[in-house]
Parts: sequence; structure tokens; C-alpha cells
Amino acid sequence: MKFDDFDKQMRVYEESLDQCIIPDMYIAVRLDGRSFTRLTKEVCKFEAPFDPVFRDLMVDTTKHLMEESGFQILYGYTQSDEISLLFARDETTFSRKVRKINTSLAGEASAKFSMASGTLATFDCRVVPLPNADRVCDYFRWRQEDAHRNALNSWCYWTLRKEGKTVRQASKELEGKGTSFKNEFLFQRGINFNDLPNWQKRGSGLVFREVETEGFNPLTKEKVMTIRRKLFVDYELEIGDKYNEFIRGLIR
Repeated sequence: MKFDDFDKQMRVYEESLDQCIIPDMYIAVRLDGRSFTRLTKEVCKFEAPFDPVFRDLMVDTTKHLMEESGFQILYGYTQSDEISLLFARDETTFSRKVRKINTSLAGEASAKFSMASGTLATFDCRVVPLPNADRVCDYFRWRQEDAHRNALNSWCYWTLRKEGKTVRQASKELEGKGTSFKNEFLFQRGINFNDLPNWQKRGSGLVFREVETEGFNPLTKEKVMTIRRKLFVDYELEIGDKYNEFIRGLIR
């Protein structure tokens, strides 16, 4: 059998599970750190519940994906050990194949974080197709509200652990408890949850903006002003309807 015929025959099996996101759909992608609880607490020993060093590693990994992955990414969002990315609606890299998007971004994120942290780290990745702008806003509101819930739970849990409670005891004490109880629990220990840094409660956002920079024209030997795209990190994200407006502005 000729190789071309053999190759065509076998690629049917390789591509049998391929799925492509249809052109009219928005694409969001979420990456999650694999076994990051062990990595952050046992291997790297980051401060609990939040460590700016770990935050910066996640932000730098998000930056790398937005600048170097080869995809057109409008917005990056990171909280805890997860990263969410919003693709440009006309993004067609890899013909929008789910398999290629997942493997490429998971590999890039894993390599970047491992090199930056000095220890082996891996991410998984999932593509989230969204039908319209409303659902795009809902998706990022959902991840931000998850960040808020996780922050409150983490502060309560690690406060108990630092008071000497075991993993089981701390978990049991918080089981079934609501937001009011947890806020009061922290307040009685001198921690006002509302006063904690916003990046802990809301996550961090990354977006490209056009900025005017001074350059040099080697032909005319003159200084010139040029417009360049620069990636900015926002540690003070809006919430609620204002966050919706921000996301809609990116889509437009």
C-alpha cells in the first residue's frame, strides 16, 4: 500500500473523536492545576490561605498564554489555581478543534508554571463553547463568584488550622455553615473579610490595551510616537453589573 493511502486510512482513527467549535460560538477555556493542593502546601509551601508569590506565578502563566500561545485571546482571568481565557470570536487557529486547543494550552501552561516555580506542575484544560454575549458574561461572573466563595471558605478553614484544628475537625466545623456565620467567625478573630485584598476575593484580570510609546526612526534619526498593544493586570476587578459591562466592552 502506498504511504499516502496508508496515512489517509489511519488518520480516520486518529481524528474519529475530533470535535470543532462552530464559527458562531464564543470560546472560553478553563485550565485547572492538577494536584495543586499538594504542590502549594507540601512541595512549595506557599503561605495559606493566599500567597502573593503563588498569585504572581498564576498571573505570569496567564500572561504567557495570552502573549505566546498563538491564539487571539481577549481576556484572561485567574483565581486560586485556575485560569479562564476568552478567545476572539473570529479565532480559527487549529480550525477550532477542541483536541488541539486543549492539548496546546495545557502543555503551554504546564511548561511555563513548571519553569517559573522550579517544580513539576501540570494543568488540565477544557473548552467551554458559549452561544452569545450574555452567556460569556455569565461565565466570567460565575468564576468570579466562585472565587469569592472559595476565598471565604479558605480564610475560615486555614484560620481553624492555625488554631490547631486537624483537617477533619476544621472541615467538620464549617460543614453546612452559611456566609453570615463565616463572616462573623472571621470578625470575632479580628479579620474583616470585606477589608481583605480584592485579588483574593475577586481574582485578577488581564487585558490588552493600546498605549502610546516613544520610539526611534533609524532612517530619519527622529523620535516618533507609536501605538502598541500592552498587557495590563487588574487586581481590583469590578463586581456585579459593572463587571458585566467590562466583559461586554471586551466583546464589542
